Amino acid sequence: MTFAPPGFDLDQFVRATLSEDLGEGLPGGGRDVTSESVIPADARFTGVMDSRDAVTVAGLPVAEAFFRALDPDVEIRMLVNDGDRVAAGSDLMHLTGNARALLTAERSALNTVQHLSGIATMVRQYVDAMDNPDCTLLDTRKTIPGLRHLEKYAVRQGGAANHRMGLWDAAMIKDNHVAVAGDVETAVRRAREAGVATIICEVDRLDQIEPALAAGADHLLLDNMEPETLRKAVTMVAGRAKTEASGGIDLDTIRAKAATGVDYVSVGRLTQSAPAADIGLDFKLL
Repeated sequence: MTFAPPGFDLDQFVRATLSEDLGEGLPGGGRDVTSESVIPADARFTGVMDSRDAVTVAGLPVAEAFFRALDPDVEIRMLVNDGDRVAAGSDLMHLTGNARALLTAERSALNTVQHLSGIATMVRQYVDAMDNPDCTLLDTRKTIPGLRHLEKYAVRQGGAANHRMGLWDAAMIKDNHVAVAGDVETAVRRAREAGVATIICEVDRLDQIEPALAAGADHLLLDNMEPETLRKAVTMVAGRAKTEASGGIDLDTIRAKAATGVDYVSVGRLTQSAPAADIGLDFKLL
């Protein structure tokens, strides 16, 4: 299973996460006192990671990296792939290795898979509710600091696409930028004159569309517009820029908004509010 999200250092993430859990650098830290005191050093475990609910899976390669970091000889058999939709009760991974190492890595591995699978599962629910192959579901930058690359990876496993990754790869002119610049046209023009390759501009009124397009916007974020207004906006744009519906979108409203002809629908809660998937890991002594 290939796992290489651009810009993400898996080894560094694993080291930092385990270091946090082990309390490295703190008085008395750097060890798992429970496993060291309770489990014999040479004891071996076999275990199964399974999902208690129907989910879309994400994060298994990261879980594997946690176990291998503490037991390089661990035997791992993946039973499903990231992006797979599985039924409740499905086994995801079998593993056999040093009991202390597996118990020390367990929480970090599970936390990651539960969180990322929760995102992927919610994304799949939104894609299914949208039911529109001509419209693409996007995430936002509403991510937990330090986890953006992983969370956006989970979004892709759920069947959606990523909006910009950060502040660097596209200009996104929002209401506060416009307030300082003076108006939409001035803000977009300044970004264009600065040589920004991709310019996204938020508009919340129809009369802002023409000024934004005239100044060179590539992509209009149509903020908090009802379906009838979105249709009017799409007609006004007439293919001169990409259009995105954003704001006030949930499982009950996404289908109607996607059906207005917009190219994209973006939903912040995909990464901001997805509940953790109910995934567990049970061990037994060999």
